[in-house]
Amino acid sequence: MITRTECLRAQRRAAEMIRQAGVRITSQEAAAIEVVDFGLSHLAEEGVQVLTLFATDRVSAKILVTFPGQTEPEHWHPPVGADPGKEETIRVISGALHVYVPGADTFRRGWIPRGKDAFYTCRHELILPPCGQWTFPPGTPHWFQAPEPGAVFYSISTCVRDALDGFADPGVVRLTRIVEDGEEPMGSHLNI
Repeated sequence: MITRTECLRAQRRAAEMIRQAGVRITSQEAAAIEVVDFGLSHLAEEGVQVLTLFATDRVSAKILVTFPGQTEPEHWHPPVGADPGKEETIRVISGALHVYVPGADTFRRGWIPRGKDAFYTCRHELILPPCGQWTFPPGTPHWFQAPEPGAVFYSISTCVRDALDGFADPGVVRLTRIVEDGEEPMGSHLNI
């Protein structure tokens, strides 16, 4: 849960990072950036900002922004009916993105959010620079993290069903709850 002011601040910051990365977006698109705290109420540590460019029944394109020090929790895109699940390719536009997938433990440069070791099991570390890209087959656990100065990256995928994503942390709630200013979200300590 985050406050309305925190949400607006994160939207503005994400829009500025997208524009600084050389991607032109409209003011309407900037206002439509989804600020996702995963119900964890500490967006600065675990969260992501998402601008959906389009999403059809078959394909989707998004721009994701991770602020410096921000981690998108470990998750996967499960099968739905006869569909094997979302296949996703990410491509870094600016900054560097730490990506973690199953494989040999090469975890060196990243960090696990405090008290969350059990929920970040993928320890094969990939450091993607601008123009670096990676494809996640359906059902593959993965998580992202951005050191300074943060990262802006594309996510291009098959059909999106974000509400059905699986998360290693049972405390994750996919939809962010925004409270009006003056209502203190419990556990929130944002430095956006």
